[in-house]
Amino acid sequence: MTNNILIENQYKRTSLFEKENVNYLVRVLKRFNTVPKINNINIITSTSEPYIFKIIPNKSIIIGASFLSKPALALVYLRYGIEWQLWYKALNCEKCDTALCDLAALEVTKIFYKLLPKDDKEKLENLDYFLLNLIKKDSDFSVEPLLNHTELKALHGLNNPDQEFKSTWKTIIENLAKPTEYLLMDGGDLRLNIDEIDLLNKYGCRPFPRPDAFTFASSTATSVSNFAFDKTDKVRSILIRNSLKNGFKNATIEFSELLKNNLKKIFKLNEESEIIFSPSGTDSSLQIAAITQIFTDKEITHVLVASDETGSGVPSALKGCHFEKTTALNFPVKKGDKIEGFRDVDLIKIPFRDENGALKSSKQLDKEVYDAIYKTNEQGRHIVLHTMDQSKLGYQAPSDELIKKLNTLSKLSIQIIVDASQLRLDPKDIQNYLNKGYSVTITGSKYFTGPPYSGALLLPKSVSKVLHSAKTSLPAGLTQYYNHSDWPISWFCSNDLSDGYNYGSYMRWYAAIVEMDRYYKTPILYRNMGIEMFCNFVEYSIKEASFLEPIYDNETKTNSYNSKEFGIRNIRTIFPFFILKNNEVLSVDKVKKIYTLLNSDLSDQFENSPLEILRLAAQKCHIGQAVNVKYGNDIESAVLRISLGARVISDSWVNRDISLFFRNIEAQMSQITIIIKKIELILTNPELLD
Repeated sequence: MTNNILIENQYKRTSLFEKENVNYLVRVLKRFNTVPKINNINIITSTSEPYIFKIIPNKSIIIGASFLSKPALALVYLRYGIEWQLWYKALNCEKCDTALCDLAALEVTKIFYKLLPKDDKEKLENLDYFLLNLIKKDSDFSVEPLLNHTELKALHGLNNPDQEFKSTWKTIIENLAKPTEYLLMDGGDLRLNIDEIDLLNKYGCRPFPRPDAFTFASSTATSVSNFAFDKTDKVRSILIRNSLKNGFKNATIEFSELLKNNLKKIFKLNEESEIIFSPSGTDSSLQIAAITQIFTDKEITHVLVASDETGSGVPSALKGCHFEKTTALNFPVKKGDKIEGFRDVDLIKIPFRDENGALKSSKQLDKEVYDAIYKTNEQGRHIVLHTMDQSKLGYQAPSDELIKKLNTLSKLSIQIIVDASQLRLDPKDIQNYLNKGYSVTITGSKYFTGPPYSGALLLPKSVSKVLHSAKTSLPAGLTQYYNHSDWPISWFCSNDLSDGYNYGSYMRWYAAIVEMDRYYKTPILYRNMGIEMFCNFVEYSIKEASFLEPIYDNETKTNSYNSKEFGIRNIRTIFPFFILKNNEVLSVDKVKKIYTLLNSDLSDQFENSPLEILRLAAQKCHIGQAVNVKYGNDIESAVLRISLGARVISDSWVNRDISLFFRNIEAQMSQITIIIKKIELILTNPELLD
C-alpha cells in the first residue's frame, strides 16, 4: 500500500519529516508563488513509491520523494499537474475527453520552464523524464499525436479512444494556456522581458510577486503584489471556464467591458465617457496622435509640456513614428520610421528645465506655453496641448490661470490632453478634467502599483461624440499596434484594426484595478493620515542624510483646489535626490550603478562582515530609476526617487484594525531607513561602483 500523506494533515512525525525530506519539500513549496491555487486539490507525497507522479482528476496529485529531491523537477511536474486539474475543473464533467487538459497543461508548462532561472534549467539539463523532455522541445505541440499519447494518459488514467479536440478550443488555448506571470508581460514590448538570472525586466521588477524586496518604485514600475497576482490568477481560471461555456469571443468581450465598467465605477466617471486601453502610456500618446488626425482636417501642432519628464518615446509617438523596435502586437518595426497613414505634424517641446539644468518657474513655463500657442494659432493650425499632472519627478504645468488665458484667444482650435500617467490624482480630479472636455492619459502601473504597461486613454463626452460619428479610418499602420477590440466597438474609424485580443493588457489592467479597489476600501481619513505620515517621514529622512540632496521645488506644483483641502495631487509623493560622496555629486553612470546595486543581494561582497552588515547588504531595495538631471549649471548627474505607492496604504489596512494600520505604516517607514543605510554602505565601499 502506498504510504500517501496529505500535506495539510501531516501533524505526526513520519519518515517524511526526516531532515532531508523536510528540506526538499520546503524548497519546492516555498516557490509555489506562481502556481495556481485550486480548491480541494490535495498534493500528496509518497515515500514508499518514490518515482510515482499521478493525477487523480478533480481530487489530488501524488508525487514521489524522488521528485522532491530535485526541487526544480518537482516544481515542473507539479505545475503540469495543477494546470491539468485547472482545465479539467473548467470542463465541468465527470468523464471528459482529456485532450484539452493534456494540451493546455503542456503549453503552460513549456512556458513555465522557459521562465525558470538559468541555474534551474542547468539542473534539469541532463535529466531524462518523458514530461520534461516533451516541454524542453522548442516546438509547438500538435493535437493528433497527443490524442492517444500513452505516457500522458498514464499520468491520469483516463483514456477515451474516441476523443476529439474541438476546433473552438484552439483559440482558447492560444490566449489562455499561458501562466499568469507570462500573460502579465505579454502584449507589451521587449522591455517587459525578464533576464534568466535575476528574472528582472528593464524596470527592475518581475511579473510575479517579489516579497523579498523593499519596493518604493511606483514612479517607475513595481513587481505585482501577492494579493493582485492571486486575484489575477483566479480570474484566468474563470475566463477559461467562461470561454469553454459561452465561447471565447463572448467571454473576452464581457471581460473587457467589465474592466472598463469597474474603472468607471472606481473613479465615478460619466457613462458617456470612453476608455481605450493601451499597452503603455506611450501607446496612449500614439492613440492621441491618431485620433487627432481624424478630429481635424487642419495642420496639427502638438505642444508637449514637460517634454524632459514624460516617457522617452512620447515625442516619436505624437509624430506618428515607431517608438520601439517591436510593437505591442509583436510586429518588428524600425524605430523612428513614420507609421503608415500618419500626416506630418509639428511638435513643440517645452521642458521643465532650462539649458543649464535649472528648474523653470511656473510663471516662465506659462509664458513659454502661451507664446507657443499664440504663434501657432496665428498660423491657423489645430493645437494639441499636452499638460502634465504629475511628471516622473512630481511636477505639474501649466497653471489653471494659463488655461483660462488661452480661452480668450480668438478662433482657437485646441484639444487639451492631460498626462496623468502617474495617476497621483483623486477621482474628483479626473472628473474635473473630463467635465472640462479634456482627454486624460492614465496608467495603472505607477501610483497604483499594477504591473508595468497598463495604459488607458479617457475621452470626455465631447470628443467621443465627434469620433463616434467620424467616417474616416485610423492610420493603416495601427493594425500593427492595436486590435479592433481595444477601441469602442461602435466607432467606424477603428473597424480596420486587427482581429484578436490583447490579453496581456487586460490582465495587467485587472491587477491594477484590484489594487485600486483595495486602496479605496481604506477609510479616507486613515488613508490621508497614512499618506501624510509616510511622506513626511521620507522627506525628513532624505534631508537628514548628509550624502543625499533633495531637489524638490514646489514652484511648479499647481493646485486646482484650495490648498487646505487634502488631495493626493496637492502633496509631494515622489522624492527625487542627488547622491553625494565627499560633497561631490556622483556621475550619471555611478548613480545608475547604485540603483542596480540597491536592487541586488550584495552579501557575497561582505562575507566576513558582522551579521548586521550582511543583512543590510543582502536586502533588495527597489526604488525609482535614475533620471538624468544637471547638478548646478554644468555637472551632468542623475537623481534616484523614493515614492509613495498605493500599496503603502492598502497593504497596511488589515482587518479594519486602526492601531495595526499605523504600525504597518511605521514598518514601511523603517524600510526607508534601511534603503538609505544601504546607499551609505555602497558609498563607503567605492570598489562596488568601479
